[in-house]
Amino acid sequence: MVLHRPFTLAHNNLYAPHDLHRSNRQSFCFGNQSRMNTLEEYTPPMRDGVTASKVFLTQFSTTPNCLFEFLCDHFPHIYAEEWQQRFDDHLIFDMNGQILTTQSPYIENTHIYYYRFLQHEIHVPLQEEILFENDDLMVVDKPHFLTMSPTGQYVQETLLVRLKKITNNPDLTPIHRLDRETAGVVLFSKRVETRGVYQQMFAERQVNKTYHAIAPYQTDLNFPCSVRLRMEKGEPFYTMRVTEGLPNSHTDIELIEHDGLWAKYRLKPSTGKQHQLRVHLSWLNLPIQNDPFYPTVSHKNEADFSSPLQLLAKHIEFIDPILKQKLCFCSEQVLTL
Repeated sequence: MVLHRPFTLAHNNLYAPHDLHRSNRQSFCFGNQSRMNTLEEYTPPMRDGVTASKVFLTQFSTTPNCLFEFLCDHFPHIYAEEWQQRFDDHLIFDMNGQILTTQSPYIENTHIYYYRFLQHEIHVPLQEEILFENDDLMVVDKPHFLTMSPTGQYVQETLLVRLKKITNNPDLTPIHRLDRETAGVVLFSKRVETRGVYQQMFAERQVNKTYHAIAPYQTDLNFPCSVRLRMEKGEPFYTMRVTEGLPNSHTDIELIEHDGLWAKYRLKPSTGKQHQLRVHLSWLNLPIQNDPFYPTVSHKNEADFSSPLQLLAKHIEFIDPILKQKLCFCSEQVLTL
């Protein structure tokens, strides 16, 4: 059975035109004499699992009075007091590693670095587990409630920073992502040199992913079934909604077991839209147990870890582009009725 909508026709990244230190070799000419100086570009060290963020200082028709003014104006979601604190804590550097202050001038066509730390961050009392790793790849079993990477209100309590602190590897990067609410298997790249081939593997849909979910049992639905829907950004902005038009998301759904009230479903997405599985089950009138977004948004206390979303990235399978062999990984977590 195929379920689908009928077809109808129907972050502030700042960059400069160029980076003066993009190359580590520059030519200097003095009169008729030319010589090559080798300059090593400054790379900020990782601090407590946090890698420095890089901001390019573009050329404006009217140059900002100072760096502090620029940062406040161009990152309005960050309070001026927070930028002030970062300067006071010596967390902002120029591209040569020199500490900057609130009085430092805005220098066009250069870049700066800054570290993000939060004074108050809620501890997530759940632990990740490393399932596998080699020179290029790390496979992790993520717990519920743990955000993948640093965001507005989470830095230390994110999976990426936790793993960087354990491994002391500043190049560690997630190859794909899971929602904060979702638990299960996720892959990380360990080396910049091989990161691209793993990212391409996902972009070309060469990865088979299987999820488990607990949702209501409906006697009038027949399984297995396929759901194809067109999904677009919803309101609030962090949600997704189903719209008319050409489907851009696809999930195969199977019934594993049920107790007459709740059921466990096996979900196999062939696309990777944000919140895809949550939206697809909700569209079937089968909202996932403890889902705070679908079918309606219901905010809960950030420190409440009592009712995790019953969605688990259970299994992942792919041909490793470097090893040239099939790899399969399974979460050790289990969802029960």
